[in-house]
Amino acid sequence: MGIEFESVVDHPLDEVFAWHTRPGAMPRLVPPWQPMTVVAETTSVADGRAVLGLPAGLRWVAQHEGADYDPPHRFVDELSSDGIMSWPPRLIGRWRHTHDFSAEGADCTRVHDRVEAPIPAAALRPTFVYRHRQLADDLDAHRDAANAGLTRVTVAVTGASGLVGSALTALLTSGGHRVIRLVRHAPTGADERQWDPDAPAADLLAGTDAVVHLAGTSIAGRFTDAHRAAIRDSRIEPTRKLAEVAARPGGPATFVSASAIGFYGYDRGDTPLDEDSSRGDGFLADVVADWEAATAPATEAGRRVVAVRTGIVQAARGGTLKLFRPLFATGLGGRLGSGEQWLSWIGIDDLLDVYYRAIYDDRLSGPVNAVAPNPVRNVDYTAALARTMHRPALLPVPSFGPRLLLGSQGARELAEANQRVLPVKLKDAGHRFRQPEVGDALAHQLGHAQA
Repeated sequence: MGIEFESVVDHPLDEVFAWHTRPGAMPRLVPPWQPMTVVAETTSVADGRAVLGLPAGLRWVAQHEGADYDPPHRFVDELSSDGIMSWPPRLIGRWRHTHDFSAEGADCTRVHDRVEAPIPAAALRPTFVYRHRQLADDLDAHRDAANAGLTRVTVAVTGASGLVGSALTALLTSGGHRVIRLVRHAPTGADERQWDPDAPAADLLAGTDAVVHLAGTSIAGRFTDAHRAAIRDSRIEPTRKLAEVAARPGGPATFVSASAIGFYGYDRGDTPLDEDSSRGDGFLADVVADWEAATAPATEAGRRVVAVRTGIVQAARGGTLKLFRPLFATGLGGRLGSGEQWLSWIGIDDLLDVYYRAIYDDRLSGPVNAVAPNPVRNVDYTAALARTMHRPALLPVPSFGPRLLLGSQGARELAEANQRVLPVKLKDAGHRFRQPEVGDALAHQLGHAQA
């Protein structure tokens, strides 16, 4: 019982081992389809303790064993306990995870995982396929940044607790960078600063090299007057005021702001859309245009400003995939309406790489389409999701379904949006996508990828 799994990554031994020791490594390795979150990362892979959250408030406690610590070749953790909520997981019995690393020449490392536990290898295999893919891809992203001349930087992030923000924070810190979380509550540590979106402190961004602005009310929901106001109010003025702080003398050189492909309007047919394409029609197009314009103070002050126009994010922990997954798991999923509308999507890890590149690549400025290079029609997306989950996709969703949930405007601008957006600026910059095909992105997020 248990599993042994290994792969070779084309990065030096010391670099691979060091990645595992940094904050952010554990969140980057926890599979998104599992009901598990990182409560506390270990302070040391030599003898520290990590805590993972499970459903119903249960805790998985991983104690690192100092006697087995042999850098840069090995560290070991075992299932332990700390309080009553950590007792139930111990019913599985023994869990010992040995992480071994060995050099395969000067620039390659063999990564070998061995888990001793009363769990079949088949049940554990998807987890380790995911972990090894994440490790290799993240190391590639850090190498791309280093090759572009990036050294250790300090990045301020709003919305750091959200789906994208928490993942981006983990990616950056695992690369050795410092992240300062701009939070609404009182700071709890040196890497948090209190941020009032309506009146940010003049020194909020002091000592930072870049700011990534992700905060904003979710656009999902019925487009009532109150919801539309919340969408606008959480984006336009907070962005303008943050840009004004960034524009102060000594402010960060780079201002990266979230944006959306809603800029192009809700129905552009088969027309390929790049960053120079015209603004479209609709509420979201108006919001995005004003949202991007709100960064003007930073631009006028000579800061490099990037607006990341994000497509439909594919992430098992949130967004449309989280909603669709249970439907397709029960065989109730299918195309929406005619299924001919274009879906411009992006895997969450590819989105993180876009934000990362926006921080360090001086060639990027203005709007940047954060979408995969291969948009698909809705009927092809649903077919790919059904194949990934080994379920049929036989039940088309009638158009009145989304209208009941989102209202007519919400359905038109969200569920039924038809936008064929292409990442032209990223392609011109030679950007490498981890999962350019939607089937690969879905398989990686849902635990069905092949080694």
